[in-house]
Amino acid sequence: MSDERRIIFIGKKPLHAYVRAVVMAMEEGERSIQLVARGATISRAVDVAEVCRRRNGHIAQGLPETVTIEKLECGSEELPTDEGKTRTVSVLRINIAGVGDVPQSEEE
Repeated sequence: MSDERRIIFIGKKPLHAYVRAVVMAMEEGERSIQLVARGATISRAVDVAEVCRRRNGHIAQGLPETVTIEKLECGSEELPTDEGKTRTVSVLRINIAGVGDVPQSEEE
């Protein structure tokens, strides 16, 4: 089985923006997605994964019947700073998968 997943980087946008990105990817047929967050955005990535898993809210209704969290990977990366030094930042990768049919969107 190939581990090719669409990667969605979690940043400082509102939660619903990332949930919408997951919904759009799954509507396009991508059923394996990896959420990647660094540092302070890790909690937002966990929230995105949970909203998708529970299919909470209007936006998440466009997800497949079942969304599961397959794997959590916690680590760290060294990133360059503006001063030319490096700093270590925590990284969380969350693999999620959608199973089942995606409801047809009403926007089309």
